[in-house]
Amino acid sequence: MVKTVQENRFFFLLLSLFIFVGGVYLFQTNKVDAIFFFSENRSPFLNEAFKIVTHFGEGYAYIVIGLTALLIRFRYTLLVAITGITVMLVSFSLKAAFAFDRPMAFFTKQNLLDSLNLLDGVELHSGATSFPSGHTTSAFALYSLLVFLLPTKKSYAVGLFSLALLVGISRIYLVQHFWPDVYAGSILGVLLAMVIYAFQARFPISKTGWWDKSLGLGKRNGRA
Repeated sequence: MVKTVQENRFFFLLLSLFIFVGGVYLFQTNKVDAIFFFSENRSPFLNEAFKIVTHFGEGYAYIVIGLTALLIRFRYTLLVAITGITVMLVSFSLKAAFAFDRPMAFFTKQNLLDSLNLLDGVELHSGATSFPSGHTTSAFALYSLLVFLLPTKKSYAVGLFSLALLVGISRIYLVQHFWPDVYAGSILGVLLAMVIYAFQARFPISKTGWWDKSLGLGKRNGRA
């Protein structure tokens, strides 16, 4: 995994900056502060934008990227699928282990739900499944993996990192998660992507293996 960091220095520079700033915010604020901030500063544009952005951490993104990867190398489609399954299993396991209340459940118990400016058309999840944010874990795992796989690192690092971060922010904006859920999910997602990428890197690109062929381009050479 050290090699992965070395090859993606710019991406991990962004991640380090995020971990530092996000960590400072985490320890200097209450977990409900971000939700109240967005509740008091809504706009029609952000309302619709975050409703769309949040879907980039769902299965739809995996399907689109996985199918596109078939045109490049079957290996990449398998990696996308493995990432999705791993994220689901790890996320569900941690949610069950921590059993922290979702914002809706938390604010309802505190008799504060009516103080929030909730969005029309957004179904709030309840129950003790808040930590970590599955959408955030999913987005950071998928888009980090793409950065590791793409040959031109800096060209995609900012865009894909920003997209993953926006997915995380959307979960707070839509009153589905607290900041600690998103913060932990982002780090967890990157770690899962690193493990999956490091594992597949142990199997060099093959000129004959079916997993390194594609639907449209036949045999391919190059690095994973």
